[in-house]
Amino acid sequence: MPTATHVATEYGTLRRVAMRHAGDFTRPLTGPGVHPVLARQQATSAWTAYDPAAVRAQQDQLIGLLRERGTEVVLLPAAPGCSAQHYPRDIAFAVDHVLVRARLNSTHRLPETDALTDPALGLRPVDLERGTIEGGDVLLPDTGRVLVGLSEETSPAGAAALQEALARHGVDREVVPVHFAVKGIVHLDDHLAVVAPGTALIHREVFTADQNRWFDAHFDDLLPVTDAEARAVQVNVLAIAPTTIVVAAGSDRIAAALAARGLEVLTVDYGEVTRIPGSLRCTTLPLLRT
Repeated sequence: MPTATHVATEYGTLRRVAMRHAGDFTRPLTGPGVHPVLARQQATSAWTAYDPAAVRAQQDQLIGLLRERGTEVVLLPAAPGCSAQHYPRDIAFAVDHVLVRARLNSTHRLPETDALTDPALGLRPVDLERGTIEGGDVLLPDTGRVLVGLSEETSPAGAAALQEALARHGVDREVVPVHFAVKGIVHLDDHLAVVAPGTALIHREVFTADQNRWFDAHFDDLLPVTDAEARAVQVNVLAIAPTTIVVAAGSDRIAAALAARGLEVLTVDYGEVTRIPGSLRCTTLPLLRT
C-alpha cells in the first residue's frame, strides 16, 4: 500500500526520512579515468576517498539523533559499486505530495534509484521526460516555489521538465532556476541552505549578480558563509523542525549565527562523510514533513 509522501518546505518537522549506509569507495578521483565533470567539480570542492566504516559510524550517529527526535528512518538497500550511494538526496525529491525520481547525470549512479520502486517502501515515484536533475539541486524555500540549481548535474531542460510534471500532478508552484557564476558546482545545497522561514545560509560568491539580487528580494535574512566554510560543506545542514537545525561538528561560526537567531542547533560529527562534497542534507531523503 502506498505510503504518504508530503514535503512542503525545507524546514517542516521531519517525520519520515530515507537513508542508505555508505558502501566501498570505487570511483577514481585522479588519473585518466576521471570524468571531465568531476575534474571541474574538484576545482570548487574537496574530493578524497573516505573510509566506509567510519562514514557508516557517523551516519549511525545521525540516525540515532533523528530517531530520538521522533523521525522514522527508513534504510534503503545497498547499491553495490556506487561510491555516493549514501547520498540518497540526489536520487529523488518530494515536492508536496509528489515524489520525483531524479534523472541522474552520472550513469554510474543509476542503480541507486532501484530502491525507490521496492514494494516494501510503498513509494510511487514520478519520472521526468527529459533533461537531468538531482535532488541536491532542489530546494523548497516556501510553499509557492521550487528552487533548482543549474549545477554540473542539473540542466535547464530538467528544470523545465519538473515544472511540467508538477503541473500534471496538481502541484501549483513556480520552478525557479538558480544561476551560478562559476563552473564546477556539485549541487545547489552546498552553497544555499534554507534553514527557517525567510532565512538561509548563502555562499554569495558562486552566484551571478542577478541571482544574488533575486535572493535579496525573496529572503528576509541571508547569512553569508565564506569560501572555506562552503568548501568544507558546512552549508549542507539539515533542518528537522521549523526551529531546529543539525549542523556538522566544526561549523562553529555558522552554528553561533543560527543560535543567535533563536534556532536550536544540534551537532553531529560528519568529518568522514564530507571527504566527498556532501553532508547532512545529502545523506537524507525526506519523505514526510509536517
